[in-house]
Amino acid sequence: MNPMLNIAIRAARAAGRVTMRYFDRIDTVKVGSKSRNDFVTDVDCAAENAIISELRSKFPQHAILAEESGAYSGNEFEWIIDPLDGTTNYLHGFPQWSISIGLRERGRMQVAVVYDPLREELFTAERGGGSKLNDRRLRVTRRPGLEGALIGTGIPFRDQTHLDTYLNMLRAMVEDTAGIRRPGSAALDFAYVAAGRLDGFWELQLSPWDFAAGALLVMEAGGTVSDLAGGDRFFDTGNVVAGGLKVHGALVQRLKPFLSPSLPA
Repeated sequence: MNPMLNIAIRAARAAGRVTMRYFDRIDTVKVGSKSRNDFVTDVDCAAENAIISELRSKFPQHAILAEESGAYSGNEFEWIIDPLDGTTNYLHGFPQWSISIGLRERGRMQVAVVYDPLREELFTAERGGGSKLNDRRLRVTRRPGLEGALIGTGIPFRDQTHLDTYLNMLRAMVEDTAGIRRPGSAALDFAYVAAGRLDGFWELQLSPWDFAAGALLVMEAGGTVSDLAGGDRFFDTGNVVAGGLKVHGALVQRLKPFLSPSLPA
């Protein structure tokens, strides 16, 4: 196994132990607010510290971009970390949250781990090496279009500037698909696309730690990840579309009428 992937797995499992320790006693968790509807807990911070400690012990020169503690300068390797993706779910005891760790080298994702401690599901990928769930190789679905497709999404909950546009997108998606799902952990949504549990996914205004690992999972499972216009600027805009080749193309076409100067692709 790629040694960097191996360390990322160890770091994710360390964070998983932290999150599981408190999940059955949420009432003891200290909760703060970063902004409207954007919460942080001492569990987020402890899990992030566990991840960073593991990574720093092996790769002290690597840069880090972490949701809670921000950016740490380093060399051309950058770890992108979300220690608890789905904090609101976690705080409500809703069993859909995960740990996301990705490694980017000079702008290209190289290693990805998305870990669901509740289900003991470990999604991993390395560039050129494919995606796996535990030890099983993953492939996106080969659905030929949106008809009958199950699509994941995320409803804007922090900045609602584009809420009306999003709701119009949602209405357009409902017309042909088998259904839309909004579970609340973008990292797991991407992992589910890679695993074929979802045929596609789109969301607006994500942060890099929400999708960095998940994007590589989808691509290494044979899928496509892009911005809303089908380009490669999703790290810049935070607007992301993912899916198998044909579903992805259909999603981009369905979303295209809603693009505007106020909503960059």
